[in-house]
Amino acid sequence: MKQSIRYLTAGDGTRLAWSSMGTGMPLVKAANWLSHLEYDLESPIWQHWMRFLGGNFHFIRYDERGCGMTGGDPRGLSLSNWLSDLEAVVDAAQIDRPFALLGISQGAAACLAYAVKHPQRVSHLLLYGGYARGAYERGNAEAARMYHAIVDIARGGWDDHNPVFRQLFTARFIPGATDAQVQWFNELARTTTTAESAGALLEARAHVNVTALLPQVTVPTLVMHGREDGVVPLEEGRLLAAGITGARFVELESRNHVLLDTEPAWPRFCEEMLQFLGRDAPDALSGLTGREREIVEGLVAGRTNAEIAASLFISDKTVRNALTRIFDKLGVRSRTQAMALLRGGTQRG
Repeated sequence: MKQSIRYLTAGDGTRLAWSSMGTGMPLVKAANWLSHLEYDLESPIWQHWMRFLGGNFHFIRYDERGCGMTGGDPRGLSLSNWLSDLEAVVDAAQIDRPFALLGISQGAAACLAYAVKHPQRVSHLLLYGGYARGAYERGNAEAARMYHAIVDIARGGWDDHNPVFRQLFTARFIPGATDAQVQWFNELARTTTTAESAGALLEARAHVNVTALLPQVTVPTLVMHGREDGVVPLEEGRLLAAGITGARFVELESRNHVLLDTEPAWPRFCEEMLQFLGRDAPDALSGLTGREREIVEGLVAGRTNAEIAASLFISDKTVRNALTRIFDKLGVRSRTQAMALLRGGTQRG
């Protein structure tokens, strides 16, 4: 994936790093926890997200205050600034038509505020693993005490080279991860933000409460949430969907707050997202060559590599190599995941 990274200056003087990649329907993602514009493209946690989103859309994203390539002082962590930062990125990207808005986790709050303030600019609103109420606003005293303890741990041990403190966050975010994915996430936590910023970011999120905005959302909305999400309870996703008139809710079979490419929930997420965006969204096959499309037709039909090779008068090895490239372009890792995604895409095409 190739991307273009730029900086802009927000209204209060904060410098924000933002990037764009891909072509087609514009999709803007609000900033979410622990991102890094450069590292995300190599990440075993986020790479498949980048490939799917950058491969199907003109994908625009940014690192939030105190995190990633934006870095800097974590001051100004408030909904008003999160909204103004999102507005600044949209303006800098010079998007000339209504666009889809993606809010992951705490990014949902900024997206909700933007959709209410600028309904004419948002064509679709997608919320995954999101919430309208932070940990201190949910009326659960025990959960609030636990969260406060996590904030204290972050402030005390985030910068330590021993990952034991950061492991607490990794275990909650991606309990289904491999050892390599866990190691990567632990290291990202240390390199993308400081202990001071981590504590401030976590504390600010806990005080979020945008429930009053939910009835004011008028744009088409899709809410998706992992059934056993250990970071944001499923009930918070249901609250979003119930509060937004006409919102569709999809419950995904996952324990991970960040969906991994090895779980069935990932192709389901991709398929639901493309279906929700409809024919305005590029077809799942749009980035494939003519030969790759022919191979995909055989794949969707359930043929083996040998059968595909025989029908196209090519070798089994050529089919295997082509499938590797196809999986890479689609952001999947197996035939099962590819077939789930492509069946939705080819039916729309």
